[in-house]
Amino acid sequence: MGSSLLGKVAAVTGAASGIGLECARAMLDAGARVVLVDRAEHALREACAALGDAAIPLVVDVTDAASVEKMLPAIVDRAGQLDIFHANAGAYVGGEVVDGDPDAWDRMLNLNINAVFRSVHAVLPHMIERRTGDIIVTSSIAGVVPVVHEPIYTASKHAVQAFVHTVRRQVAKHKIRVGAVLPGPVVTALIKDWPQDKLDAELVNGGLMEASEVADAVLFMLTRPRNVTIRDLVILPQGNDL
Repeated sequence: MGSSLLGKVAAVTGAASGIGLECARAMLDAGARVVLVDRAEHALREACAALGDAAIPLVVDVTDAASVEKMLPAIVDRAGQLDIFHANAGAYVGGEVVDGDPDAWDRMLNLNINAVFRSVHAVLPHMIERRTGDIIVTSSIAGVVPVVHEPIYTASKHAVQAFVHTVRRQVAKHKIRVGAVLPGPVVTALIKDWPQDKLDAELVNGGLMEASEVADAVLFMLTRPRNVTIRDLVILPQGNDL
C-alpha cells in the first residue's frame, strides 16, 4: 500500500502479539504512526523496538476502567491525534458448556465485550470533535455463524457485531467509519486450548490462516475512499467449512 496511511495516527489494542501486532506492522508499512497498546509491557516494548521509531508503546489494561480512562490522553500526548482505533484485544474459550468454567467465561466476556465497548467509548469524543476517524473491531466468523465448539466465545462475538452495527449508524453523521473484520481460525495463541486432534485436522486441511492475512484485510478496509465503509469483512482460510 506504500504511503496510503501517511500522516495518520493509529492505535491498536492487544498489539504485542498475534493479529494486533501484524495489523500494527501493516499500518506502519503504509506510512502511519502506530500506538501499540497492550498490558504485556515487556513484549510490547520488544515489539516496538523491532518496528522502529514510528511504533509507540503504550501500556494499558483494557479490562481496567482507570487504565482505559488514561489511554486517549496518553495517545494524544505522544502522537498528537488519533485517526484510527483498532479494538483488537480479545480472548478465546471453547469447549462444551457442561464442562466449562464460568469464571473463565467471565474473564473472556469482560475482555471481548466490555473492554471493546469501554475503549471505543473512550476514543469517540476525540474523533467526533475532529469529525473524522476509523474504528475497526476484531470480531470473528463466530459473530455471524454459531460455532458448536465455542458457544460462549460465539456469544461474545455476536455481541460485538451488534455493537459495531449500531455504533456505526450512530456516528456516521460525524464522518466516522466503524467496521468489523471477521476472521476464521488464525494461527495465534488464542487457539492454544483447541483439542489437539482439531488443531491437527485444521492444519492438514488448510483450515487456518496467518495473522498477516487478517492485517491485509484490515488495511484494505482502512484505505477505501472516505465515502465507502466496509461494514463487515469476513476472511476465511480456503479449507474452512463454515
